[in-house]
Amino acid sequence: MMDNSPALVPLLLLAAAIAIPVLAIRKAKLAYPLTMVASFGSVIISSYNVFRVWKNGPLTYHFGGWLPPIGIEYVLDPLSSFVALAVNVIAFFVLWHSGGVQEREIPGKSVPYYALTLLFLCGANGIIATGDLFNLYVFLEIFSLAAYGLIGIGEKKAAVASFRYLIMGVVGGSFYLLGIGFLYIVTGSLNMADIRIILPHVQGNPAVVAGLSLIVIGMGIKMAVFPLHGWLPDAYTHAPSTSSALVAPIGTKIAAYALIRILFFVFGVEFVSRSLPVTDVIAWLSAIGILYGSVMALAQNEMKRMLAYSSIAQIGYIGLGIGLANPLGYIGAVLHILNHAFMKGALFLVAANLRKKTGHSDISRLDVSVRKELPWSMAAFTVAALSMVGLPPTAGFFSKWYLALGAIDRGNWVFLAVILVSSLLNAAYFFRILEKVYLAPPPAQKTGEELHPEAGKGRGLLAGGEEYSLTIPVVVISFSLLLIGLWNATIVKEVIQRILPLGM
Repeated sequence: MMDNSPALVPLLLLAAAIAIPVLAIRKAKLAYPLTMVASFGSVIISSYNVFRVWKNGPLTYHFGGWLPPIGIEYVLDPLSSFVALAVNVIAFFVLWHSGGVQEREIPGKSVPYYALTLLFLCGANGIIATGDLFNLYVFLEIFSLAAYGLIGIGEKKAAVASFRYLIMGVVGGSFYLLGIGFLYIVTGSLNMADIRIILPHVQGNPAVVAGLSLIVIGMGIKMAVFPLHGWLPDAYTHAPSTSSALVAPIGTKIAAYALIRILFFVFGVEFVSRSLPVTDVIAWLSAIGILYGSVMALAQNEMKRMLAYSSIAQIGYIGLGIGLANPLGYIGAVLHILNHAFMKGALFLVAANLRKKTGHSDISRLDVSVRKELPWSMAAFTVAALSMVGLPPTAGFFSKWYLALGAIDRGNWVFLAVILVSSLLNAAYFFRILEKVYLAPPPAQKTGEELHPEAGKGRGLLAGGEEYSLTIPVVVISFSLLLIGLWNATIVKEVIQRILPLGM
């Protein structure tokens, strides 16, 4: 069905990103409300697009009226519309929260921060919607450049972390571009649907193998699959908390979506899992990454760094589901993209609340006074942590359950053991925080005001001194994990099972 809906969200976000620096010349305070309007608009349009896709089928838009494969085509099918809605909803709540912490974490930088945020989301939505491999590269660069800026805008060490991410990101983007260059030489097309038709006739060509290998390596860097994850720990740790809460749930998930789209919907399940079994490589590397990230998270004393290493493990779950290349593994991977976006968004926002209230997020310095000062935030942290561990009925349990079933279906007991062991490790590093927050008494010599120098400074306080603007987004995101868990059967049956790739 021809429609302009697929292009509306990227264009809206791009227009707002351009408008913010222009309007800020006169009034910098307009940056935040304009960003919120654009973000809320993207949620509304994405929700409308999901409804239309499920009712009428995929929506397509041809730029300039040029038909593919010559022109650039945008496509919203059930998979892309579902991922776009999840991304835009998470972004809206993170941006809502950012209004309460920007003065502490990015003083005087709100205009570039919000302009970069909208460019980041524009790139993300463009990657999701495009049906053209080169146009995906263009949006991937917009997305990545904005992410470098969002990370580098943080503390002093953030500049070094951002530069390391930049170097790795350029390498990843270059590998991807070389890969599609090889495919273009062989197929003469850049349109995904067109290449899908041509590839069965040229799969014996070495250029196809080279192109696929380069694309997988490039996207593996962007996704932070082990051992291509080196940029991630410092980037998430030293970025502003609100940037971490945006990049962590969205950044690597967009790369995972692109990898799913290219592997299963362009090359096809048969080719990537049997003719050239790159999915096996992805699965084994992801399994190693799950254990590595979990063990390293256990060794951290800074909450944000712990969450960063935890992200490597969680990305491994998604990669494992992709690598299993069977229906149960695929369901687990797609469901974990949704679940991890909500889980990690909530956890990083709690870290931001801690930093604003106490001035730090050092695990060794936490005690029961934190729970008294931030009761709602810590309740949200508890729900998100239990979901990360995988306890029912939270959302995290069900994605791990499908991954475990996928491993059993493949007869790979090593992968099943990895999932079980990593869940125990998740419990170890999250429960040590919960133990301190709910059981450890504060040192007698420290007063509440000394422990919490910013207590009472916010407007619109909940009982216990929490600010509405900081607490409501965290609570909504976190407790949504219970709803996703309770509705997981509906999500799987009505959404994910209807977007299984052909041949799986």
